[in-house]
Amino acid sequence: MYKAFYNLKRNPFEITPDPSFLYSTKRHNEALASLYYGVRRRKGFVVLTGEVGTGKTLLVRCLLQILQRADVAYAYVFNSRLNPVEFLQYIAGDFRLQTSGKSKSELLLELGSYVIARSQRNLTTVLIVDEAHHLSVDVLEEIRLLTNLETPQAKLLQILLIGQPELDEKLDADNLRQLKQRIALRSNLGPLELDEVGGYIHRRLQLAGNDRPDVIFPIETILEVHRHCRGYPRLINTICENGLIHAYAKQSRSVTPEIIEEIANDFRLNVVRRSVKEGSEEERFEEVQRAARTLLDLYSYLRETQSETSDFPLTRTGKHEPFI
Repeated sequence: MYKAFYNLKRNPFEITPDPSFLYSTKRHNEALASLYYGVRRRKGFVVLTGEVGTGKTLLVRCLLQILQRADVAYAYVFNSRLNPVEFLQYIAGDFRLQTSGKSKSELLLELGSYVIARSQRNLTTVLIVDEAHHLSVDVLEEIRLLTNLETPQAKLLQILLIGQPELDEKLDADNLRQLKQRIALRSNLGPLELDEVGGYIHRRLQLAGNDRPDVIFPIETILEVHRHCRGYPRLINTICENGLIHAYAKQSRSVTPEIIEEIANDFRLNVVRRSVKEGSEEERFEEVQRAARTLLDLYSYLRETQSETSDFPLTRTGKHEPFI
């Protein structure tokens, strides 16, 4: 809709993880290098964590592009809410193995034979689990056992766990200490700094075909974007995409700070409610006290009402049946 108006050949701020739009910050380069090194050197276990919208899945897509050119077979699990058998079935299916009607032990034998056969031909096999913070403890234990596929020199199955910071907390649990000790490489992605936000926005506009990105998004607008998005790429894409639409509707060659402010309000970016789990012990205790007072008030009201009326239900003995 707005592409011709802003001299763009394609949409610069799609929220889909397109590797061609990767903006290489130092942290992103280090994380991608860690993933690639872990796979190519057959380190066995690599973990990447980062907050929502920091670009983890985009890095995984970039890695997969590289791996496809290197004759690396991979299974990519993007829905981690599976039980152990479903998890093994998914992996085997992604490796194009037969899974129908097979028990857990048969699936493990199939996977083991497949990985060993590839290793004998000096080929690399990778398991990538996205959204790994949702994995149950039982599935994480299955993953640990899969790392037992090894030779004296190297791991036969390379495993990448990608998830939100909750994954780090889960791996710190005492009952998962064996898994934690097997992690060879760890990386973390954080939000973009202010100068990186400006570079990120301008780079995407340039890749989309515009040679004057500073006209479309001047520095004062970038400051406003950073203030509302706090450096998270997914939010930057959303707010900038809507900024272009709003500016085009006004036939403005620049996206102004006022437009960004309006969009941020529409998307309620400044509204953050804590979940019940995030409340303090004192807050939860106060909630319980308020609930108890409400019940006591209701009890007192019903007792008073009961004493003032004679329309009580009667028992078979003819006595009044109390409500409470």
